Amino acid sequence: MNARRVLAALALMALTAGTAACGNDAAGSADAGADQVRLGFFPNITHATALVGVEKGFYQKELGVPVRTSTFNAGPAAIEAVFSGAIDATYVGPNPAINAWQKSKGQAIKIIAGAASGGVALVVKPEIKSVEDLRGKKIATPQLGNTQDVALRYWLRSKGLNTDTKGGGDVHIVPQENAQTLQTFATGDIDGAWVPEPFASRLVLESGGKVLQDERELWPGKQFVITHLIVRQEWAKAHPDLVKKLLKAHVAANKFINDDPDGAAQVANAAIEKLTKKPLKPEVLASAFKNITFTNDPIASSLTASAKHAEEVGLLEPVDLTGIYDLKPLNEVLAAEGQAAVSDR
Repeated sequence: MNARRVLAALALMALTAGTAACGNDAAGSADAGADQVRLGFFPNITHATALVGVEKGFYQKELGVPVRTSTFNAGPAAIEAVFSGAIDATYVGPNPAINAWQKSKGQAIKIIAGAASGGVALVVKPEIKSVEDLRGKKIATPQLGNTQDVALRYWLRSKGLNTDTKGGGDVHIVPQENAQTLQTFATGDIDGAWVPEPFASRLVLESGGKVLQDERELWPGKQFVITHLIVRQEWAKAHPDLVKKLLKAHVAANKFINDDPDGAAQVANAAIEKLTKKPLKPEVLASAFKNITFTNDPIASSLTASAKHAEEVGLLEPVDLTGIYDLKPLNEVLAAEGQAAVSDR
């Protein structure tokens, strides 16, 4: 089965995807050439690099051609758009990138930059005091086999608690859309959720949940990739100049965020409001933003570890990630900006 057919199948598992374009819709020609750049991202805080970059005009300024954006609600949908040629680059989480690399035998994508680290937690009902209290409880994740689903299953396994993909085992994992998780947690239909921001903060601030495990505490230096920037290899090879300009905008957006976190949070929220008509509440925005580190470093070691975790819990076949990164253009941009180089290890 070829890569496009495989990813089309994965897309059937995805949540619905919407598009928001700076101009016309991004779909169309399999290769738009050098006359535009088609960029994907999610309308949430872990993709603030993209939100800020679009809202502040960094991409448009650096690229000098129309930037047409598509927003997605799930990684498989974004990856299918890459495979079909509907977009040229996208911000996405680690597991969708790993799956795309594996299914295409290393031919489809390259990771060219990090974007965000952290911003994930297990939030539970107040009466749950310890890991052992999770036995027999229902815990939600965003999607079977997604980054948070793998992290929860691996963590529970390390604590001696078993799970299976049908919701059985010592802890019953319930994959569901994050928006649904907000409702089921509030009604008591689930006991907790391992979710990214801003959903973790919303469960705490809107429904009285508490953080039982901040995922940052499980990683060296409290750093692990939650979002990075990938490109379609065919496009990147044809347009290395646009790749480098895209990275200049990416680095500028992250610099803006780190120089003025409060201002950047407001910019990101304004972008979310335009895309979804529902801005985050001030207290949720502040909580979510402080739990995420925005960085150009892809934190490659955490990607490798995540793949191993997925293999160990039976959600990924063994995969060789050698070559998944192309950080040379990023390091050239960083050097020009007087910033330290990043590593693919």
